[in-house]
Amino acid sequence: MTGGEPLETVLAELRACRICRDAPLYLPPLPHQPRPVIQAAATARLCIAGQAPGTRVHASGRPFTDPSGVRLRGWLGIDETIFYDESKVAIVPMGHCFPGLDAKGGDKPPRRECAPTWRARVFEALPRIELVLAIGRYAQSWHLGAENAASLSGTMANWREILARPVRPRVLPMPHPSWRNNAWLRRNPWFEAELVPVLRAEVARLLA
Repeated sequence: MTGGEPLETVLAELRACRICRDAPLYLPPLPHQPRPVIQAAATARLCIAGQAPGTRVHASGRPFTDPSGVRLRGWLGIDETIFYDESKVAIVPMGHCFPGLDAKGGDKPPRRECAPTWRARVFEALPRIELVLAIGRYAQSWHLGAENAASLSGTMANWREILARPVRPRVLPMPHPSWRNNAWLRRNPWFEAELVPVLRAEVARLLA
């Protein structure tokens, strides 16, 4: 994955993107001012692939500045200083802008324009990524393709096989750290008992 565009060029264009408001391909236009969120540097070896910014991240312009970020950093075993060091950790959500809230007050899915427009360009400009943490169903569907199961539980049950695939970057599926997944985490205590220690070891190796 060499010879592509400089990352700085891609990031500048991505941060200026207004496609979901000014030229939407799906659904109504974004009803608010877009504020694309991404963290990346060409030296990063770890990539966190999440869903899309929520209200707090839209306000801050910084990924995972919410309770989900606190839980995620606990799973990773790192503090904010390392988490927000773009030279080490790339954070590339499936949708870069806050998609708005649904009728029940939850976040809408990532805008469908975003990933096809930006994802390949971003990853081509991140040649050192060795591990992608695919957080949630949208990221798992994109990064795992046909290997993604029909449910989160189905995908998570195969995490060891997925991580062991002879591909680069490797992919590790994870549930979203949102409180909305508390029930799933209670039903699946193996996640913190078995997967999290492996995750922390991988993160420590990549960030050493």
